[in-house]
Amino acid sequence: MGVTLTLGRSLRAASERDHAFQIPHSKFLIPVPPYTPLMKRCHVALIVLLGLLAATPRAQSGRLLVLNKEDATFVVVNPDSGAITGTVPVGQGPHELIVSSDGKYAFASNYGSGPAPGHTISMIDIGALKEVRRIDVAPLSRPHGLAFANGKLYFTAEADKKIARYDPAADKIDWQFDTGQNTTHMLLPTKDVRTIFTSNISSDSVSAIQQNADGGWTQTVIPVGKGPEGIDLSPNGREVWSAHSRDGGVSVIDVAAKKVTQTVDIGTKRSNRIKLTPDGRFALVSDVDPGELVVVDTAARKVIKRVPLGRSPEGVLVAPDGSRAFVAVNGDNLVAVVDLKTWAVTRKLQTGTGPDGMAWLK
Repeated sequence: MGVTLTLGRSLRAASERDHAFQIPHSKFLIPVPPYTPLMKRCHVALIVLLGLLAATPRAQSGRLLVLNKEDATFVVVNPDSGAITGTVPVGQGPHELIVSSDGKYAFASNYGSGPAPGHTISMIDIGALKEVRRIDVAPLSRPHGLAFANGKLYFTAEADKKIARYDPAADKIDWQFDTGQNTTHMLLPTKDVRTIFTSNISSDSVSAIQQNADGGWTQTVIPVGKGPEGIDLSPNGREVWSAHSRDGGVSVIDVAAKKVTQTVDIGTKRSNRIKLTPDGRFALVSDVDPGELVVVDTAARKVIKRVPLGRSPEGVLVAPDGSRAFVAVNGDNLVAVVDLKTWAVTRKLQTGTGPDGMAWLK
């Protein structure tokens, strides 16, 4: 049988009992030194130290991956210190970024700059910090939105009104779908990848492209507000939230019914991206013109906070644990870190010129 002593009271009590205590069912006495002032000071110092350790936030394991549009670079960033631990050159005007399911590769859509449309996607070995392929998707052009599922890369070809799928193992595009909608910008698969939603900016629509039992695909065009751009899926998979870049609204789409159930006016001037927190409580919208992050209470369907960030906030990424958001403030060449409990900007990370697309690596 063992004996447990708690600091302070047990030591003091033992010292007051002739500085000894007896283990039950034992003939032995173990001497305990008197509870001296020095022991008391050490005891207090230990309690203070343990309290400080408990109150100190733990650094989150993981790495932040960022694309810099003007630099045409992919960078790996320590999200706690802001240190850049790796840089890889990519194609011109990289916009969106996604990581493969196994965490080994990152894919960057090289959208192009100005009037010159891009037609490549960079495949990056994250561990080696090396671009292993510059995937040419021509005749498709303006690759933009990305998703990775079931070992394959899905992307939008904005200039061609299409989405397509690239197989890294075979190194080829093995599927395409024509949306017929103008400026097919972002894409968002459901968790089972049986339905893919796209935002079609110039057609004021969201497409729901669903796989049939025979393997074919059919499309439902869902009218929404003006200039739908940012799009995200609720954590429970039941809703798609589509932020309109030209009328200050957000459409809430029922995934099963494939129709808008509510339009929420959030008063944005030019929304760019929308991301829901892992618990589904908040929708975070980057508003380019006023330079704010708009926080929407998803249950109440109303704005609860506007967080000033700087010039032209664009990409938004929420850390997997839901503790903070990273917002690419493109015009100020930094990534703002926002605490999702206090809604305060806690750090500004200098990642390069023109940050936009981001991804998280565990």
